[in-house]
Amino acid sequence: MQPGIDAYEALMDAAWPAPERYDTGEWVLRAADGVTQRANSVWPRTEPRDTVAAVRDAASWYRSRRLPSIYQITDTPGNAALNALLDTQGYTRQSETLIMGRATAAATAPPATAQGVAELADLPTDEWLDLWWSVDGRGGPEELETARRILTGCPSLYALVRSDDGVPAAVGRLALVDGHGGIYCMATRAAVRRRGFAGLVLQSLINGAAAAGTDRLWLLVMASNEGARALYAKAGFGETGRYSYRQERPKRALTGC
Repeated sequence: MQPGIDAYEALMDAAWPAPERYDTGEWVLRAADGVTQRANSVWPRTEPRDTVAAVRDAASWYRSRRLPSIYQITDTPGNAALNALLDTQGYTRQSETLIMGRATAAATAPPATAQGVAELADLPTDEWLDLWWSVDGRGGPEELETARRILTGCPSLYALVRSDDGVPAAVGRLALVDGHGGIYCMATRAAVRRRGFAGLVLQSLINGAAAAGTDRLWLLVMASNEGARALYAKAGFGETGRYSYRQERPKRALTGC
């Protein structure tokens, strides 16, 4: 059965666990020293009794950590009032992202145009981290170590494919959560893009999800990334929802993802 948007939000939260969390009972406030938007955002899980007060308290919580207040908000009618309030307070709207899903058993990647064998591991190697961070990360060794903590906070598989010269070409991550597999961190070295390495990584993660006994797969992709969306559609993934980040006027740059 296809999970509902609320179930996907819970899966996404577990797959990318912030080192610091504060559960108000209605919202979950997450912080990770500014490393990735996802781990430094509010998950507005249910509608609070007093939305204005909840937004004010969340802003104070993040301000005490020298972070901007950010919300990860799914595109649902239930979030319309919160979005309207954030509009009045000048929050920006950015990083529109598609949630795509597929049954594991039915998921196949399009034929890979690159040759190679993916290396799968239970933990991210230094080579894996270096490639992913060079594409998606921002910051130095301390920020990278925080990112490692986020990645390893959930059981996962890490795929790496090398180019003919033995240099890592592409990587990806499969988060294993409650019988589901979430595909994250798809990254290809700039010099070898459009050569099929991402397809090899995707196929290896799909195979890994099947071997792990997952029922369904999900992934996240920026709405603006037409190439990645086409790859995932060919692999049988369909859109199940969308979300965007709402951020107060930034006082400090955050890393991507």
